[in-house]
Amino acid sequence: MSSTGGGMHKSEQQSRLRFIEFILYWEGKIQNKQLVAQFGVSRQQAWQDLQRYAERVPANLQALQQNKPYQAAANLQPTLFTPDIDHYLRWVQHPACFEQPGEAKSSNSATLQLPPRQVSAGLIRVLVQALREQQRVEVDYVSLTNPDREGRIISPHTLINTGLRWHLRGWCEKHREYRDFVLSRFRGEAELLGPAEKTGADDSAWHTEITLQLVPDRRLSPEQQAVLVHDYQMHNGQLQLTTRAALAQYLLQQMQVNVKTLDAIPEAQQLELANLHDIKPWLFS
Repeated sequence: MSSTGGGMHKSEQQSRLRFIEFILYWEGKIQNKQLVAQFGVSRQQAWQDLQRYAERVPANLQALQQNKPYQAAANLQPTLFTPDIDHYLRWVQHPACFEQPGEAKSSNSATLQLPPRQVSAGLIRVLVQALREQQRVEVDYVSLTNPDREGRIISPHTLINTGLRWHLRGWCEKHREYRDFVLSRFRGEAELLGPAEKTGADDSAWHTEITLQLVPDRRLSPEQQAVLVHDYQMHNGQLQLTTRAALAQYLLQQMQVNVKTLDAIPEAQQLELANLHDIKPWLFS
């Protein structure tokens, strides 16, 4: 009985030490209160955990200053976890879910593993700070239409997971509008520029809800359409999906609905957007 309890206690402690390193790596510093909030432990326990980590991996920490957070060393080398930007960003969105899900053990199931996208920890630290503190940030950005690095000043307000990649949504001072920036396309170092004048409260596309009305491709036979009606539990032959207007394009992509051209093979197209005229103003050009 005591052996099981001791093993559980050790496992919980190991999880807290892993969290310490996780936060140090991605955010550059950690305080007692973050452990208290994440695990519900006492401040005394949190302090003991930080001390234990400092004793275990002293090279990963800067010299401790009184009443200051524990600061990550510039050359921090993870020893308790494997850096994964997707893991960190999911935790930012859902702090209660810290532990990375393990791979399925059953030979009767499998999980699709998407290729990781490269984002530096140093860059992420500044972008997340700008997001949380509602600050302007200057950073270089590249895109497929403009592959040369170009400085942008943005005021970010939300991280978006589209299923395939992460975006940072915010006000772009160059284009004078709210835009989505692919995280893996930021380059170099980011610099905070002070309080943002444009916040998420002003983003009308973010705060506007619209409903996508999806129907089976009308070129399919009635029997084939019935299969899709059953698949998606459609009501009166229609699937209604409510979303933020800013996310409509991503949702259509996930549903594999092409609003510009119909696939020549209706079995490949499967679904159509019945209310394209109403939705089109919110889609990317």
